[in-house]
Amino acid sequence: MLVELRIENFAIIDELALEFGPGLMIFTGETGAGKSIIIDAVETLLGVRADATVIRSGVDRSSVEGTFKIAPDIRAAVHEILKREELLDDPDYLTLGREFRREGRNTARVNGRTTTLSLVKELGELLIDLHGQSEHLSLLRVPSHLGLLDRFAETGDLLADYRAVHQELQDVRRELHALRQAEKDAARRAELLAFQVEEITAAALAPGEEDELKEERNRLANAENLANQANIAMNALDSNDPDSPSAVDQLGAALKALEALAQIDASQAELAARIQELFDGAADLARDLSAYLESVEFNPKRLEQVEERIDLINDLKRKYGQTIEEINAHGQKAQKELDDITHAEERIVELEASEGRLLAEAARRALALSERRHAAAGELARAIEQELKDLKMEAAQFGVDFRTRPDPDGLELPTGERVAFDASGHEQVEFLVAPNPGEGLKPLVKIASGGETARLMLALKNVLARADQTPTLIFDEIDQGIGGRVGAVVGQKLWNLGRRHQVLCITHLAQLAGYGEQHFKVEKVVKGGRTITAVHKLKGEERLMELAQMLGEVSAGTLQSASEILQSVSQATAAR
Repeated sequence: MLVELRIENFAIIDELALEFGPGLMIFTGETGAGKSIIIDAVETLLGVRADATVIRSGVDRSSVEGTFKIAPDIRAAVHEILKREELLDDPDYLTLGREFRREGRNTARVNGRTTTLSLVKELGELLIDLHGQSEHLSLLRVPSHLGLLDRFAETGDLLADYRAVHQELQDVRRELHALRQAEKDAARRAELLAFQVEEITAAALAPGEEDELKEERNRLANAENLANQANIAMNALDSNDPDSPSAVDQLGAALKALEALAQIDASQAELAARIQELFDGAADLARDLSAYLESVEFNPKRLEQVEERIDLINDLKRKYGQTIEEINAHGQKAQKELDDITHAEERIVELEASEGRLLAEAARRALALSERRHAAAGELARAIEQELKDLKMEAAQFGVDFRTRPDPDGLELPTGERVAFDASGHEQVEFLVAPNPGEGLKPLVKIASGGETARLMLALKNVLARADQTPTLIFDEIDQGIGGRVGAVVGQKLWNLGRRHQVLCITHLAQLAGYGEQHFKVEKVVKGGRTITAVHKLKGEERLMELAQMLGEVSAGTLQSASEILQSVSQATAAR
């Protein structure tokens, strides 16, 4: 609900801060005092477009800010929006703001951060429902009628059952659509996939193969040089040339000499051991070089084969991936897709059977949902017509229009007709009214404005109070065209509405104003040579005087009547 409203430099309001509680709040005052300006300011919090004309003369900027306590019924919806926009601060409170500047720039804010006007409007529609000169009344938004009827009819269980089947059906239809689309170019696609699978499979690439091939290619391409260098090293280590002793021969001679030395001088035995290690290492190295020389292959044919294999890998990399692993993964994916195409007809037959079964089940559940809605529609019409009788609109009628739209792919009704459907069922719902005899039922959006509209909205709001989740309701001059006797009835109904909602109401009727749990008087005052709007919260004698003044000139008679109004209200509300 709206807990605080702050207005600065808006029209003839210079600075205004109002705090509101739950229940029914009444605004009274002379015509032109600024009551509707307050409503206009609230409208800006609902995303209504405004410009520099709202700025009070003589200043450069104007602002409106409202703080709301988030009601439990809308908490999830509000939090979802705020989390989506990363604007959730306090889980219990929300602030909306608008600022207008003389040069034409205006700013929308949520929780103190600049945002879009559309976001302010999206949140505003959840927080406030205003009936007056605006288009914010939820009852005038046809798409909201079905939700209101459903909450009145308590269709939550049936709707959840239906939506579960509806979701499953949509999943089946999406898969069917994808398969049928794929089927259109299946032959061409299958041919391409088969070629890719065959090409990758025939290559039989192994992980790490490319590195091994490159190493082998390097050896084959440099075989002559490798053999030459190995021979040089081999000759130096272990040559059979008697004119050029090898390293192994010289190490052998050194070994014999040091062994003889150690036999004479045992303290030098370590030298013999060390030369032995060098001799053994040189001999091992010579054997390894000999083996390497035998492995060095002068094989141009094998080199050509390796080059061709590397070229094949590079070609596949250009087509299917940067590595052998990626190429093989592409082949596996192509094989799966090829299998899917191959088996698509079987899957389509299976899905078509599922679609038929789910359509029948969705129709069954949609009809059960429709039956409850139709029964509730009758109860709703009777309840609203009774409310209208209380409000002296005895001849008014209310109805709920149910419509279907033909669709060959829709749900089949018992009549054999197929109709369109969505996540809410197969019927579109719209509220209809006939305010006066002989006019016939018409859509709410086409009914006459004025007192009849206000009373109709009040009747709807009272009956739908448990279904309507909007926490704050504002009625601008709901008493238009009605007298004091009906005004008392309206006041009582507004008070009743205040048990489930926060209600703000502008009125000129004392009989209605008497039901206010908070009473604000709006008046023009002159301050510093300028006219401004001031608002005072009335209690006790001040309130009694205001009610008396609303009845006429303040006198003993009007004061007595005002007192009787308050006593009557006290008795009426105490019984509730």
